Amino acid sequence: MRIISLQLPLTENSIANLSQGDKLLISGEVLTARDAAHQKMIQILDEGKSLPFDLTSTTLFYCGPSPKPLGKICGAIGPTTSYRMDVWTPQLLELGLKVMIGKGERSIEVVDAIRKHKAMYLVAVGGAAAYLARHIVSCETFLWPEMGTEAIHKLIFCNFPVYVAIV
Repeated sequence: MRIISLQLPLTENSIANLSQGDKLLISGEVLTARDAAHQKMIQILDEGKSLPFDLTSTTLFYCGPSPKPLGKICGAIGPTTSYRMDVWTPQLLELGLKVMIGKGERSIEVVDAIRKHKAMYLVAVGGAAAYLARHIVSCETFLWPEMGTEAIHKLIFCNFPVYVAIV
């Protein structure tokens, strides 16, 4: 197994050089997005409006940070089950999304869309949320704070460990 350090955002060229099973230590900006955030993004797009961020340079992490303990940057931050986002993922890939992080399997439609659009699905280890939080150097609510843990948060990763699942 290769261990590769990468800086976000990832490009088609950097994705093309990766293989299933590679361990990545990624650093840079990530946006969290769970079910409700995906629904809101698709609603905005269906209304003919633009998202308030550029999908082509965004890495989406399927998670919602737990409340921040005193003196910490963020609370525990583990991946959520990715297939729950599968209904919306092909449309986001069509619009330029290249990198998603979560846990678990994806539907055949999403696998096909990931390959068609030269994107990538990374998995983070579930059950290790407190450990993963150690790799977050910044955490702020970015969009839709009224949605609580379903809001989109902007995270800055430093050597966040993930594995290439689909490329």
